Amino acid sequence: MKFKISCAVCHGDMGRGHATFTAECSHTFHLRCVNHRTACPVCHTSWRDVPGVTPTHELLFDDDEPLEMPPPHGNNQATTAAGGGVMVLKTHCQYPAIAKDATRDGFAVLVHAKAPALALEAAKAPRAPLDLVMVLDVSGSMMGPKITLLKQAMGFVIDKLGPDDRLSLVSFSTTARRLTRLARMSNAGRASSERAVESLAANGGTNIKEGLREAAKVIAGRRSKNAVSAVILLSDGQDNCTLRYGAAGATDYNALLPSSLVRSGDGPSTPVHAFGFGKDHDSAAMHTIAEATGGTFSFIENEAVIQDSFAQCIGGLLSVAAQEARVSVECVCPGVRVRSVKSGRYKNHVHAEGRTATVDVGELYADEERRFLLLVDVPRVAQDVDVTTLLKVSCAYRDAATGQSVDVAGEDAVVKRPVEAAEVEPSVEVERERLRVEAAEDIAAARAAAERGEHAEASHILRHRGMALGATGDAMCAELAMELGELSERVGDPTRYHTSGGRASLLSGMSSHWQQRTTTSGNYGKGLGGGGYSTPAMRKMLGLSVKARQKQQHQQFSTSTTPPPPSLAMNLLRKCHRFLRLK
Repeated sequence: MKFKISCAVCHGDMGRGHATFTAECSHTFHLRCVNHRTACPVCHTSWRDVPGVTPTHELLFDDDEPLEMPPPHGNNQATTAAGGGVMVLKTHCQYPAIAKDATRDGFAVLVHAKAPALALEAAKAPRAPLDLVMVLDVSGSMMGPKITLLKQAMGFVIDKLGPDDRLSLVSFSTTARRLTRLARMSNAGRASSERAVESLAANGGTNIKEGLREAAKVIAGRRSKNAVSAVILLSDGQDNCTLRYGAAGATDYNALLPSSLVRSGDGPSTPVHAFGFGKDHDSAAMHTIAEATGGTFSFIENEAVIQDSFAQCIGGLLSVAAQEARVSVECVCPGVRVRSVKSGRYKNHVHAEGRTATVDVGELYADEERRFLLLVDVPRVAQDVDVTTLLKVSCAYRDAATGQSVDVAGEDAVVKRPVEAAEVEPSVEVERERLRVEAAEDIAAARAAAERGEHAEASHILRHRGMALGATGDAMCAELAMELGELSERVGDPTRYHTSGGRASLLSGMSSHWQQRTTTSGNYGKGLGGGGYSTPAMRKMLGLSVKARQKQQHQQFSTSTTPPPPSLAMNLLRKCHRFLRLK
């Protein structure tokens, strides 16, 4: 009787045509599954002879389809780009007045930036075209309904890309493969992409590193570039071909990332928007990948809404209005100093002993907003001074649709200087942002506590902050308090945190609040995490996805002999009827 030998990593066949490696511990693997590993993934024995095949050089994919010549913009001014004008900058001071002979250390000033809006008639407005690489997990755990849902979601994405957008598809399991070159979504490009999606089949292990490496080769090898580029990564499992889990010390998730995708701060980069599919994915790995590249991390707990999650992300990527945005502030009156800037994930720099400061905002979707809290030291003034101009605010960015550079001046931050300042409530806008920042910091603190195993402490941090938010009576704070309450329940139970999506929900919330950008978090049926950051374009694309799913479900049920699944209320009604008949 002949026994079939399978790889201990991916469990695939190791018959003819496969390069294999048998370690000194007697375990046998595909060579590709243990390439450059130093220990056995089964028994953790350290190997003296390390398997490895290193290519002589990295070949890039330089066969991207050429761009069509962009339409000439003539003498159009950047102020009309995207049909919605320019960036709008506003300021809000913590209090409207400070007494003449009073000083204030850490006086809060809110800088509010809002990107240009979408045109009322989108067909008349130029849009920045997109280069998109989709990196899709097709490992064995994707078998069944998951792969079907993924194909449906990809069909929606392909349908919503325009003829000037380009798409490349990469699939990965034990190994990775580029399925389509970076091609324009013309009729031919769509057909090629749709065929590639239909060919997807689930099997093998999970090699996130190789999937991202293929994507990096597509991005780096481009001969021509669209204005906007992004990578979307979807995975439902843990990388079992690169990472070592359970070993002493922290797992080095950065090992999954090609260096060319890591955000360096020297000009524009390509973000990786990571989607954890289901409860078994490695949320720490996906969050690390997103953070290192400037992307977002979303947790798709309800697998049926994968299309909606993609749609929301695509809605943003297809509406990029500003790139390389930098907000600058300058202290006007002598003695005014910027002490610190609360800017979340966005790098800030305080220069000239606090007299100037900058925040590197980067890319903004149309209508997207960013709020930054500056803590300023304010000196006393002479008796003949009635007003102190604290800060001048400006923003420089590149219009994504036209490529033109834009400089915008915002409102000055000004306070009155009466002899005596009346006691008034602080600015609602400033207080709301202060509470939001503190909540984001507490989410990070709760994550750190949970990772130390202090789950009760993590739950207490979030519950305490939620109570403080709820006590404000503000509707937006109440919404954030509800989110913290749900997170508190998930982190308080070690089982829920580690195996039922608790960590993933927390990390997705961190990604959203630190970037002020919408992500999918937890159960879609309870709403989208960070929904307060959603833009009109994202909401519109999400609505189209919901309608498309409903239409598809109706068509499936109308052609099937099996009736659609009854609702919860209908099930309950039928049980009542059966109970009455039995009586």
